[in-house]
Amino acid sequence: MAAGVIKPPQAVVLKAGDLNPDEGKNIKDKMHAGGGEEKEMLATYANKVVPQEIIKQMQQDPLHLNQVVSHFKKRCAFASWIRENVNKRECGFYEKGVSEDVCKCGYSKTEHVDEAIKPEDFTGESWDRHRHISEVPTDAFGDICFGGLEQKKGKYTRVSTDTSPEILYQLLTEQWKLSPPNLLISVTGGAKNFYLKARVKSMFHRGLIKVAQTTGAWIITGGTHAGVMKHVGQAVRDYALSGSINSQIVAIGVATWGIIHNRDTLVHPEGCFPAHYPMDIKGQGRLSCLDNNHTHFLLVDDGTQGRYGVEIELRSRLEKCISRKRLGIKESGATIPVVCVVLDGGPGTLNTIYNAMLCGTPCVIMEGSGRIADVIAQAAGQPVSRVTIAHIHQLMKRYFGQEYESFHNHKIIEWTKKIQDIISMPHLLTVFRISEDSHGDVDMAILQALLKASRISESLGIECWKRQLELAIAWNRVDIAEKEIFTEESQWKSSDLHWAMFSALVGNKPQFVNLLLENGISLRDFLQDEETLCELYKQMPGCFFLRKLAKRVDRARRSKRRMLERRVRALPGQGVTISMTHVSEEVRHLLGSFTQHIYPPSSSREYHFNMTMEDTSASLSKSQAGSVSPHDELQRNFGRDLFLWAVVQDNKELAEIAWEQCRDCMSAALAATKILKKMAEEGSDADEAEVMKELANYYEKQAIGVFSECNNNDEERAQKLLVRASPYWGRTTCLRLALEADDKSFVAQSGVQALLTQIWCGELSVVNPVWRVLVCMIFFPLIYTRFLVFRRDEVIQRETEKNEEIKTVENVTGSVLRTNSRRLDIARLQRLKILGSWSKLFCLYSAPQVKFYWNIVSYFAFLFLFAVVLMIDFQATPSPAELLLYIWLLSLVFEEVRQLFHDPDGFGFRKKARMYINDVWNILDVLSILLFIIGLVMRLSTPLFYAGKVILCVDFVVFCLRLMAIFTISRTLGPKIIIVKRMMMDMFFFMFLLSIWVVAYGVAKQGILIDNDSRLDWIVRGAVYEPYLIIFGNFPTNIDYAAFDMDSCSMNGTDPLKPKCPVLNENQMPAFPEWLTIIMLCIYLLFANILLLNLLIAIFNFTFQEVQDNTDTIWKFQRYELIKEYHSRPAAPPPFIIFSHLYLFIRLLLLRRPPIICKEFKNELPQVEEEELLSWEALMKDRYLLSTKQEQSQSMERRILDTAQKVTTMNERLEREEETSSAAMTTRLARLEEQVAQSAKALQWIMDSLKSQGFGSKEVPSLISTAADEPPDTFKNTSEKEDRFHVNARQFHYPNSKITRFPVPEEKVPWEVGFSSYMPTYHTSEESGDNVDGSEPEATDNYRNPGGRTGVRGRGALRHLGPNLNIDLVLTRWRDSGRSVLEYLAVWDDRGTLTLPGGPIQSANKLPVTLKRTLGKTLYEKLSEKVSEGTKVSEGYVDDCRNTDNAWVETTVLNIHLIRASEVLLDVNNMVVSSPGALQWQEVSGKAMLASNQRDSLQQVAELHNSKF
Repeated sequence: MAAGVIKPPQAVVLKAGDLNPDEGKNIKDKMHAGGGEEKEMLATYANKVVPQEIIKQMQQDPLHLNQVVSHFKKRCAFASWIRENVNKRECGFYEKGVSEDVCKCGYSKTEHVDEAIKPEDFTGESWDRHRHISEVPTDAFGDICFGGLEQKKGKYTRVSTDTSPEILYQLLTEQWKLSPPNLLISVTGGAKNFYLKARVKSMFHRGLIKVAQTTGAWIITGGTHAGVMKHVGQAVRDYALSGSINSQIVAIGVATWGIIHNRDTLVHPEGCFPAHYPMDIKGQGRLSCLDNNHTHFLLVDDGTQGRYGVEIELRSRLEKCISRKRLGIKESGATIPVVCVVLDGGPGTLNTIYNAMLCGTPCVIMEGSGRIADVIAQAAGQPVSRVTIAHIHQLMKRYFGQEYESFHNHKIIEWTKKIQDIISMPHLLTVFRISEDSHGDVDMAILQALLKASRISESLGIECWKRQLELAIAWNRVDIAEKEIFTEESQWKSSDLHWAMFSALVGNKPQFVNLLLENGISLRDFLQDEETLCELYKQMPGCFFLRKLAKRVDRARRSKRRMLERRVRALPGQGVTISMTHVSEEVRHLLGSFTQHIYPPSSSREYHFNMTMEDTSASLSKSQAGSVSPHDELQRNFGRDLFLWAVVQDNKELAEIAWEQCRDCMSAALAATKILKKMAEEGSDADEAEVMKELANYYEKQAIGVFSECNNNDEERAQKLLVRASPYWGRTTCLRLALEADDKSFVAQSGVQALLTQIWCGELSVVNPVWRVLVCMIFFPLIYTRFLVFRRDEVIQRETEKNEEIKTVENVTGSVLRTNSRRLDIARLQRLKILGSWSKLFCLYSAPQVKFYWNIVSYFAFLFLFAVVLMIDFQATPSPAELLLYIWLLSLVFEEVRQLFHDPDGFGFRKKARMYINDVWNILDVLSILLFIIGLVMRLSTPLFYAGKVILCVDFVVFCLRLMAIFTISRTLGPKIIIVKRMMMDMFFFMFLLSIWVVAYGVAKQGILIDNDSRLDWIVRGAVYEPYLIIFGNFPTNIDYAAFDMDSCSMNGTDPLKPKCPVLNENQMPAFPEWLTIIMLCIYLLFANILLLNLLIAIFNFTFQEVQDNTDTIWKFQRYELIKEYHSRPAAPPPFIIFSHLYLFIRLLLLRRPPIICKEFKNELPQVEEEELLSWEALMKDRYLLSTKQEQSQSMERRILDTAQKVTTMNERLEREEETSSAAMTTRLARLEEQVAQSAKALQWIMDSLKSQGFGSKEVPSLISTAADEPPDTFKNTSEKEDRFHVNARQFHYPNSKITRFPVPEEKVPWEVGFSSYMPTYHTSEESGDNVDGSEPEATDNYRNPGGRTGVRGRGALRHLGPNLNIDLVLTRWRDSGRSVLEYLAVWDDRGTLTLPGGPIQSANKLPVTLKRTLGKTLYEKLSEKVSEGTKVSEGYVDDCRNTDNAWVETTVLNIHLIRASEVLLDVNNMVVSSPGALQWQEVSGKAMLASNQRDSLQQVAELHNSKF
């Protein structure tokens, strides 16, 4: 048994062959059986797997061992799958070949099994590859590791030539875990090393990798380290070295096993994990090494060695199999496209190109890569008539060099025919010419070739644009879609693009989403059906929101099951029912309970998700459809729906596009910040939470940008936007969303602060100085003297001045354009009434600003009364002043209770209580009230009277601290209070650090000086208090002999007022070491006074600098709560506020009247005003986005990138022009040389004529060769018709046979042209019918195909020699009496293709007998009677693939038109209805899915009836 591969302990790798599968299966069980058994098991396998050092490490690390065991089990399963499904081929009969000890299979005698040396079954037989090579399970598979610094790795498997391509596809996708491709690029060309120009090489590498990376393509090559395969490998290597790790380029090498050098290193019965493959380029000889830059290898084995090209057939079948697979888009019916890219190459490459194009595979030829690629590139630019045998000779000689000498003339003829066929399919042929700008880069040429190939289906009635768009979306190439699909000529309906929009959204292709929106798709139509939105949530990628949604659905399911389990038994496997209500509930949880559901609950629309907790993916199916009510339609905003779907999955690109489509964009941006911050708070993934916070900050900036634009344009409208209740986001406001999301920057905007200031001032104008307000609070009659300015007076004055200005302009200019607007302003001015006397008085004292000032005065009075009671009038029996203090405090308690239960925003008591507790000032309020109540209870008790007073004194300190809250409204002191809060937090942590030094020094000092002091108060005083005082300069006197005083202490500690004396010696002096205590004090002072205090100063300085920049923003944010508190606060200050509380109690609880709704913080706008405001906001958003794009385009980074791109483009164009000019000069010189040669010939002819004096009797020599076997020159007139010769009759492969036609190039088709090497194959099918006219080879000379040579002699598959008559019957009718649409009768034949009814005939006056079976006997007879009435549309030779040199098809097209009243038409219609789709009426159109000749006949019928085609 092979030894395991030894690797470092961090990466232990086991070979699949090191342990038997049965042994490996039970490893984990043995691991957990116990310590002794585990060690015994490891010792058993130590000599098979890894060395003892790794064994010890694995014993110490069970987790790592479990990972190794799991990895090993996966490899065992892979090896088992390989042995069951994949075989190799080996020779079972050794027969000596040309060389000694080498079998005819190419392997040496020692490489054969013993049974093959002397086989009993094959005695007396000669070696035959088909008989003596058999299949056995493969012995080469696993991982391959190439040497070198990079240690490149790949996967490989040795497979038989007969392996099913389906098995290989399973191996690639299921076993090797490759994602199915969106494109298959088959690269073919020269297998030998060839030179590529630097520019061609660079463009090929860059373009190939770009198309593979952007589209998710697989690249298939020959896999060896030579020729075009080497170039592909180098391109993959360059991509890997670029550092891109987003995706891996899949390069699959399909190579021949028998030609691989060092293949023995890949062989192991149980697989190699990995196999170390040495690349010995110098010693490979005729063999080839694998390319180390490919990622996967399929090594095709036919049982022989040294034969190249074995893999071609299997590779072709694999590519065909992959091309039948569906694209990754579930809604798409498209299959995986295949494209062939050609570099260099020889005759084998030409065959590959020819066969690929016959199968409909587009090919991209790289001009300038050499040999056959350049030959085809040169021929592709000319008409078929110019691509002659002589021309191909010239091209072959030019591009193949010395290799041309080995080509036979017959091969040149065959290649000429193939090249002609290739360039006759321009829709499948794309030549990438570096000198042209039409294709751009190679990747563009490859993708355009695929789109060009798909357009050919348009003529067959297929919507090719949908296929092209499917491909573009699958490739994620929006540039292709813009250039090739969404052109100016194309017209799109929104419904036609819904599937594309869904695919782009689910596939996370934001550029396509943007492109589709630009080209006419309507979100309203796309999301009109709620099922589409549910499907989007179903297809949402795994994210935090989807996991939460799955949990919510699961909870709802369990709750419903518990409710119904008594009546209904839960069915096993039943799906979880979910509607958009579940999404709405989860979104409401993220936004906050103060919002309403954005999707109202609906029982009429339910959808089923098959959701599990393990797999959060869901399978959605509609169970009951219901129409959307008008109310729901008004509440829905389809841009909002898409934006929310993108935000909850944290998709910035899609969310940005959807946000631009939102109507209520500012509310949407602020709601997004709230949702994202809430998800980041609840999520457990730190990286994901960081991304969410970044996206939340981005949308806060977007909201700030839109609001700033609105505020700069119209402040009044901008303020309305802040407080309007948004119907699309739970009927909450922008301001509330910003506050809940903690968007401090948004709240700090000048427009928001202006609104808050306006609310703070109430009906008073914001321009009033504070001193005037204070004066009017006391002398209120001053308000009637215009001492104070009211806001309504300001509005009236402003409107009046505006009207006066307009009136003045009209009088001066005589213009009446502003008359209507002035009338509106006058009407508005009349509605604004001047405030009355009582109204002004009420507005003064109800303004939050005035309430605040009265409360300040009241609070100072309360503190003054409290201080007087504590210091002067605190008696055993409460005095009147003290009773007043109690009443005052009672009013404060009632106000705190009112604040706790006052909930105008609908938060709910739980959230309201949480918000109340989170406020520091409320905590001080509650603490002060509780201390006051405790002190009051204790002072009323005689034994605790003094203790109660002490508590009340401490409570007075708390009340004084609460006084700081009144300064938060100040623009100067407010930010400083925030700094003080932060510094208090810093000081708390500093005190923890300082306490370590204080306690350490204090305990040490106390223990050294004092011996066994039992008094706790003096212990704390000496260990904590005195060291703390030392920091502030109070140095102790008991640590120094000189300052020691015996009178200041007590010897035994009996005096409670003195500390205990230190330990004394026999001289009655302190015995402690003076030097030690002094040193300890110095060290303590050094660290405590100098280090820690300076650290505290540095911390305070850092905090000040850090917070100073943000204090203004934080203060503005916190200012809102104070303004809102005093806005809702009763006007009377304490203690008179108690009457207001009594009024509220009676109104709400006794009279049951609803609370008064204020519109300052939340305003419900009428629908007309709402629509107008949102339209204006949308306009401002567009302005903001435009200005943002302009700023980005003018930024320095953008300018640098644009400049670099322009320089690169200019450099590429200069290089291209240089190469173009060089190529053009070469072409001109060649033409000049040819013209000189022709001129010399003409002059020589003139001279000969003059000398002989017989000019009239001599023929003018043609400058073009006219030999019998030579074609016309390549410069012959191109005006001749290109399709004059038959094409189908010259296909290489004769249908339904193994016969290959002799190649007949275009120029050799006419019989008149000599073709001395023409040797066609004789073929007569046995199933073609009776030998009517004789089909012996001698009889064929009597018949000659009028269309020319076909490459086959004899009768072929036709019935007899000569013309074989056929008829195509075109039955037509008008669809309606208006004669607008002409229809024809079509038949589905046995092959599933649509065709005209017809068949072979003996006479032109009779219908084919075969139609009797199709149409029925009765109808056949009726139509036979109408043959004479029919119109002969056309007749003559038909280019049929069955034609030969001696037998051909001649078809007569007969049109029988049936009128509506005809009995025959009624019978035909009945037959169409009764036939199961075999007969159909089709519209006469150019998109008819018929053969080309039948479609031409149909066009003639349309012209006959004057119908459009």
